[in-house]
Amino acid sequence: MEILTGNLITKKCKSCEGGIPALSNTEIVTLLQQLEGWELFNQSIVRTYNFKNYYQVMAFINSLAWIAHQEDHHPDITFGYKKCRVEYSTHAVNGLTENDFICAAKIDVLFKG
Repeated sequence: MEILTGNLITKKCKSCEGGIPALSNTEIVTLLQQLEGWELFNQSIVRTYNFKNYYQVMAFINSLAWIAHQEDHHPDITFGYKKCRVEYSTHAVNGLTENDFICAAKIDVLFKG
């Protein structure tokens, strides 16, 4: 399976307007093992990030938005005073694609930075 090879951080999202299948459960489990702290939730992957204050949350969200724009793949984001919940899925396929995992990996690098 080509999709399961390579470093997610170095990959770029591919345009997805539907017409491709969502990932299989086996592919999802394999890709999820490459991420830290992400969980499968319905047809999405989700992670909550914790911060010291609201300013750090907002700085993270702004940086996350830049990554989403660069990859042309956008998460659902909810946030509060010291936390930010990020949820990825590919709406065009009603499930998960490699794009979701690529973006999640890049967000993790941002958080660690």
